[in-house]
Amino acid sequence: MKSPLPVRDGVNATRLRLPAAGPWATALDYMLHRWGHVDPDGIRERFDRGEIVGQGGVRLHRGTALSEHTFIWYYRTLPAEQRLPVEINILHQDENILVVDKPHFLPTTPGGTYISESALVRLRVQLDIPDLIPMHRLDRLTAGVLLFSTNPATRGRYQVLFEKRRVQKDYEAVAPVDPEHEYPLLVRNRMVKSRTYLLAETVAGEPNTETRIELLDSRGGLGRYRLQPHTGKTHQLRVHMASLGIGILHDPFYPVLLDQAPDDFGRPLQLLARGIRFTDPLSGKPVEYRSQLELSEWAAAGLAHTAP
Repeated sequence: MKSPLPVRDGVNATRLRLPAAGPWATALDYMLHRWGHVDPDGIRERFDRGEIVGQGGVRLHRGTALSEHTFIWYYRTLPAEQRLPVEINILHQDENILVVDKPHFLPTTPGGTYISESALVRLRVQLDIPDLIPMHRLDRLTAGVLLFSTNPATRGRYQVLFEKRRVQKDYEAVAPVDPEHEYPLLVRNRMVKSRTYLLAETVAGEPNTETRIELLDSRGGLGRYRLQPHTGKTHQLRVHMASLGIGILHDPFYPVLLDQAPDDFGRPLQLLARGIRFTDPLSGKPVEYRSQLELSEWAAAGLAHTAP
């Protein structure tokens, strides 16, 4: 459902579904019920300024009946955010797509305490492309190649590639080496993740995840691995590596959930979306984009290996 309000400061307007019935006579009454304990005067002033709208951009006023609209839109009051000390590098840009190297610690899209400090909002503001939309997502702690659509007219052509799994991705990770494993190997299991729990879990049942794992090199007890997911479940690569007893370095979730702590920008998760390949739906030509980032622990292991 398209918002009648334009993107503002890189952020979409919030959509709210009003209840069909209840003890509230007006939309204002309902919003005061939901958020009146925070800023009741501010909510009333938004109605007076015409900043709350229904479908078609119809402005609501204080007396608008609850039943007049099913959905309404408004702009959130954004919290002050400290800029994360990481930067986005552009790998490719044309009239249809934008490909970037997303740094560790920056979320792909707004969520939780990160709104302005997300790759999507930063890039919308930086490049003045309010219609920018990500074609896929990377975890906040994962760095690497991330693809965006810049053109609504051609967006669906690229979305189909992801929906039909016509995009090949490969990742790199740094993790301990276990000599008991023979590579390449295939990890297949059934994973589930609740919206109310941070961690994904493996359970009995028909496998719904699959990852090919290859050891590319090793030194100092660490390995540089290529990970090729054939499915795309949340935290899949991190869970699969941990299940082998070789959890990815600096993973605060797997195999053990660590106590929440401030981000340590000197110890990023050693997981990188190295490359993405597909046949461009417009040109019909194969394309590939590769990350220019490197995993810090592998570089450090190399320096230690060559030191006299």
